[in-house]
Amino acid sequence: MKLHIPIARPPWTSLGKELESCVRKAIFDFELIGPETEKLAIALSGGKDSLGLLFLLHSLRGRGFPSFELFAIHVDGEFSCGAGVDGNFLATICKELGVEFIRRSSTQKREGLECYRCSRERRTLIFEAAKEVGATTVAFGHHADDSAQTLLLNLLHKAEFAANLPKVPMHAYGVTIIRPLIYVKEADLRIFADQYGFARITCQCPVGQNSKRKQVDELLGQIEKIFPHARSNLSRAGLLQGSNKALRGS
Repeated sequence: MKLHIPIARPPWTSLGKELESCVRKAIFDFELIGPETEKLAIALSGGKDSLGLLFLLHSLRGRGFPSFELFAIHVDGEFSCGAGVDGNFLATICKELGVEFIRRSSTQKREGLECYRCSRERRTLIFEAAKEVGATTVAFGHHADDSAQTLLLNLLHKAEFAANLPKVPMHAYGVTIIRPLIYVKEADLRIFADQYGFARITCQCPVGQNSKRKQVDELLGQIEKIFPHARSNLSRAGLLQGSNKALRGS
């Protein structure tokens, strides 16, 4: 029996049109992709966020933006943060889209497993793989809810008012991170994934299930019972603060 491979592509549902509009707005507002962009890498875990980003960026290539070449970089391993999706499944999706699929493996083991160390290794693997194919821009699937979590986590843990920025030059690595989903709500991505059949298992990391980020997400859920727009307001405030810093040159 042939395996069904879910591919999201135009013509979009009304939600798909809305999400593409949000991505286009983010790219325009923060100059995430320019005329010089010939190659773009996507960090592809296989969850709804990264797959949604892959489908949306693939769909808008050459439609108001350069027809850049896309690369999907997937990090697997015994313990690796992500959706727990088989790499061969993701490779098949990428083949269907005509996107080169690159696989790297994490060395993380259960003993000593820790979010910061794991995240640092994963990013290093992704950045190195991107540069190997000449892609100095790497897109991550962080959305508006992720940004709100980051802002609250930094504020409570480090007394810093800092959220996820849409564009971050990583000078030490020689690449630039972009976040085209920065205007997109997680709930909309979840519905989008359900509509097109690519919703899969959530993060399987035993450490991540009880991380500070997870606890902050639960705290935001409690805050929303009193302030229903807390997540979107925090995300918006983080973007405004980031824009002000950029204007000041700091």
